[in-house]
Amino acid sequence: MSAKPSLSEPQAAPGDGAVRRRVRRLRDGELRVAMDAVAAEVPVALAYNDEPFAVMLATPQDIADFALGFSLSEGIVGAPGELAIGDIATSLEGISVSLRVPPARAAALQSRRRNLQGRSGCGVCGTESIEAVLRPPPRVGDGPRIAASALQRALRELRRSQPLNALTGATHAAGWADADGALCLVREDVGRHNALDKLIGAMALAGADPQRGVCVVTSRASYEMAMKAAQAGIAVLAAISAPTALAIALAETSGLTLIGFARDDGHAVYTHPQRLLEDGDDAVAAPRATDTNR
Repeated sequence: MSAKPSLSEPQAAPGDGAVRRRVRRLRDGELRVAMDAVAAEVPVALAYNDEPFAVMLATPQDIADFALGFSLSEGIVGAPGELAIGDIATSLEGISVSLRVPPARAAALQSRRRNLQGRSGCGVCGTESIEAVLRPPPRVGDGPRIAASALQRALRELRRSQPLNALTGATHAAGWADADGALCLVREDVGRHNALDKLIGAMALAGADPQRGVCVVTSRASYEMAMKAAQAGIAVLAAISAPTALAIALAETSGLTLIGFARDDGHAVYTHPQRLLEDGDDAVAAPRATDTNR
């Protein structure tokens, strides 16, 4: 079967978040050669006070947001003012980010050093001790009261606000919406935890109050996602897919309202349901065990 040139290549420019790669695509029995937009994924090395700490695989967009959000969500700094972002250097090997923290913060890092490797799907890979992984975040504050209709609005707006995923079909997104469900910020990345870190950094730079809205993510609610949200002071986290048992346990102890299976037809509230205002006395149906979204 001979391949024909495609006349329907992606029209949007990939930009920093995507690259073009040649692909042989079979559709309806016809083989075509085309240029496809593919999500970029590069090593991002973070060094604090000239000491290497972590290398994560991430989409090379919003790197300053990522560095700040990672530092906040990992408890490396307690406030944006404690972090100074120096040189962000791009090379053929990846991206290197030079960061400065106060001496006391740098000393605390010695107890939670990471091996210099990470994966786009794992925010705790390379961590050397169980204690460093299962560190308890501070309890979140009282947080907002969110109507179910506002959550649905935030989810609808998030679906329309993912240009990189629309182009490549390969990225997650994390969005921040106000108490009325209006989406204020969105960040995308191949890694779900990277997208959340980028969002947390963007929120900090924008001065967004994590107690006055809801975070919506296009992934499952794993332990790392719940931990990062709680560490950043976010009181409500809604994921389109399932939570894990460890995420539920962390959300319960930290005061985080954890919502899973947030879809057009409903949602499931696993912890601290007082923040989500339901219409009437409608019960939340149990999610189907066969749902495999990640």
